Amino acid sequence: MLKTYLILTVAIFCEVAGTMLLPVSHNFTKIIPTIFLSIFYISALYLLTFVVNKLPIAIVYATWSGLGIFTVAILGYVFFNQSLSWQSIAGLFLIVIGVILVNSF
Repeated sequence: MLKTYLILTVAIFCEVAGTMLLPVSHNFTKIIPTIFLSIFYISALYLLTFVVNKLPIAIVYATWSGLGIFTVAILGYVFFNQSLSWQSIAGLFLIVIGVILVNSF
């Protein structure tokens, strides 16, 4: 089970890395970021195929999307100077709490 969650974590990392490269690719006009973006997204989906064989797809997708949203929002704040209101921060923490609850039971 630990290996499954490790693979899920790597899939989340790949999805977040691909998403963070979207603005850098300038609408796919920059070839190097576009190549890495594609590799990261394909890797994320490939890794998810292993995870959904061990865990229910609802749990996998809730975890993948929830932690992906949280991480992209934080990294967008750090690297792209995007603002986060207190309501957004509260919502992000509610997402994390929801992911923890979903995976606990």
